[in-house]
Amino acid sequence: MSGHSKWATTKHKKAVVDAKRGKLFAKLIKNIEVAARMGGADIDGNPTLFDAIQKAKKSSVPNKNIDSAVKRGGGLEAGGADYETIMYEGYGPNGVAVLIECLTDNRNRAASDVRVAMTRNGGSMADPGSVSYLFNRKGVVLLPKGELSEDDVLETVLDAGAEEVNDLGESFEIISEATDMVAVRTALQQAGIDYDSADSNFLPTMQVELDEEGARKIFKLIDALEDSDDVQNVFANFDVSDEVMEKVDA
Repeated sequence: MSGHSKWATTKHKKAVVDAKRGKLFAKLIKNIEVAARMGGADIDGNPTLFDAIQKAKKSSVPNKNIDSAVKRGGGLEAGGADYETIMYEGYGPNGVAVLIECLTDNRNRAASDVRVAMTRNGGSMADPGSVSYLFNRKGVVLLPKGELSEDDVLETVLDAGAEEVNDLGESFEIISEATDMVAVRTALQQAGIDYDSADSNFLPTMQVELDEEGARKIFKLIDALEDSDDVQNVFANFDVSDEVMEKVDA
C-alpha cells in the first residue's frame, strides 16, 4: 500500500496548493477591481492597476478573469463589490509585531476572522497605532536574477529613487520610497529588465530574531491569517536565519 499512501499524500499536497492558488487568484483579482475603481480602467493612466495586473499575470491568473475584474472595477460590467481597506494591528508569538491589511466588503466578518486567527495561534490584538509605528511604507520591486548582477540592477534604478538592492538568492529586491516605486519599475522596463511584482509594502524598522520553534509558530499564525478571504497582506517584523529556515523546511 506504500505507493497508494504516497499517491494520497501527493494528492493532498496538490489540493492544498490548488486551494492556496484559488485564494491567491481571488486576492489578486480583488486588487485589480479596487485599483480600477479608485483610478479608472485605463491601464496607461493608472499605475496601481498596471502593477496589480502585472502581478496577476505573473501568478498565472487567466486573462479573462483579469479583464472582467478591470471592467467590474471600472463600472463597465455589473457585479463589483464595495471593498474597503482596513488595517489591524497585533502581536504574534515571541512579541513579533504584526500588521494585517484587509480588503473587505464586510467589516464585521474581517474583524472576526482576524481576531480568531490571532487568538488561536498565540497572538493578541493591539490598539491602532501601537504596532504600525514599527513599520515604514516602502516600494518593493522583485525581479528574477537571471544573468543580472547586483551592480547591473543598482545602475539601472539608482537615478529613479531606489534606496537599496538586496540579493534574495533566486531574485533581487529593490527598496524605494513608496512614491518612487513607479519610477523604479519604469526604469527597469526601459532597460528591458523583466520584473515579477511592484508593491507598496510595510517594512519593519527593527526585527525580532526567531529560533526554529518561534519561526514555526509565526508561520502558522501567518498561514491562519492568510486563510481568510478578507486578508490581503500580512506584514511582520521577524527575521529567520538560513539555518533555521532549512530546519523548518525539513
